[in-house]
Amino acid sequence: MSYESKFKREDIDELFQAILMLEDEEDCYRFFEDICTINEIHSIAQRLQVAKLLSEKKTYSEIEEITKASTATISRINKCLIYGSDGYKRILERMQER
Repeated sequence: MSYESKFKREDIDELFQAILMLEDEEDCYRFFEDICTINEIHSIAQRLQVAKLLSEKKTYSEIEEITKASTATISRINKCLIYGSDGYKRILERMQER
């Protein structure tokens, strides 16, 4: 791995290795329902939708209306898209390829 996260730890490595072992959508639902609260899952899904809509050049007010995310959340995700580690960008590109 050429990218070195400032959050890198052994327990996080194990979490990510576990996620990489998920084989299908059913595995994902089962694992994430056990490891996260429903609100955490909703928040993560909302953040991905906000990132997707920002990448589609939607306005904050459009995104707020579609996702019900706060402008603070939208702004934070926008900063990640501009200054972050390109995690959203990499996933959104892969999702577009499918």
